[in-house]
Amino acid sequence: MITKKTAALLVALCAVLLVAAWRYIKVSGVFRKYPEPQYLTAEEAESRPVYYQLKTDEKAVYTALYRGISQHQEYIPLPYEVDGSQYSRIYCILEKQEGEFFFLDSVYYTAAKVRDARVVYRNTGSIEYQEEKLREKVVEVARGALNTDDYSLVRYINDYLVDNCRYITGEDVEYASTAYGCLVEGEANCEGYAKAFELLASELGLKSVLITGTTESGENHAWNQVKVGVNWYNIDVTWADTDVTGETRKMYFLCDDATFEKTHYADNTLFQPFPCGNADDNYYVKNGLYADSTERAEEIIRRELGSGNGVIELRFSDAEVYGNFKREYIESEKIFQIAVETGYPFGEQINLSMRENESENCMTLDFTG
Repeated sequence: MITKKTAALLVALCAVLLVAAWRYIKVSGVFRKYPEPQYLTAEEAESRPVYYQLKTDEKAVYTALYRGISQHQEYIPLPYEVDGSQYSRIYCILEKQEGEFFFLDSVYYTAAKVRDARVVYRNTGSIEYQEEKLREKVVEVARGALNTDDYSLVRYINDYLVDNCRYITGEDVEYASTAYGCLVEGEANCEGYAKAFELLASELGLKSVLITGTTESGENHAWNQVKVGVNWYNIDVTWADTDVTGETRKMYFLCDDATFEKTHYADNTLFQPFPCGNADDNYYVKNGLYADSTERAEEIIRRELGSGNGVIELRFSDAEVYGNFKREYIESEKIFQIAVETGYPFGEQINLSMRENESENCMTLDFTG
């Protein structure tokens, strides 16, 4: 027989359990209504090509994160409960593609299931001030673009970043991997360069994406793809920077996959990089500096020297043509005979210095020394 005392204890225990259960339900949000799914506006989506690769529910999660992070929210309710690996993929895509979010910390929270995203920020006390500085710099740089065709805009962004940012490798530099580090502080690693490129491209109406992957030496690396006209191209602004004032490498400017993939290996676990099968706007092709034979290389040299250009950059179609040209024209010194015939004003003697990038089949002939 249950005594009055036992019954009272049971009632008290049930009350405690009910209170604990209610608190758990309140904290966990088990019965809380999900926010309605929302999506980026057409204008916002237009400048974010990777967004179109997401499924419908992923777009809603991306949008919730984008809106919440824009408002610096620590906890962001999602419209769906998502698997942890799916959430990590969406978050990592956003962190890489949204160059303006320089204030995101390098770590993020995830779980087996994610219903409320928890976001980690750095230096929360100065975010708004830094956002304003970055925004002012982006507008200032974009205003300096004189031409409006896609090729000229890409060239402008590429050259601006090379001329105004210093490459650094230190992982302990707080903003090295951000557009803020590249554009405001003037120093960045490869990811910082790539995020700055993406941010400026978007400001100037270009479609671009940030790609992560590895180099031929196995090092982690970041670069961009950008759409010029109707074609996508690979571009690596970091590798364009020689750290020499006024000097820019052209080997990695608007390359097709066949050329670029000799040294860059893209990671496609987050999204599928865009196929880059056209080379019409590659620097060497567009400027008539691409040689698919030794005869074509000679034509280029005669043309350039004849027009008064004493520094000639050449890209050869493959290692065989590169090697043949070097033997037939450089080692045999035939190049000097051709130079004399062009009428270029050498003075008393012809001086030639040669810079090579044999792995890229590129060669620079400098007659100005």
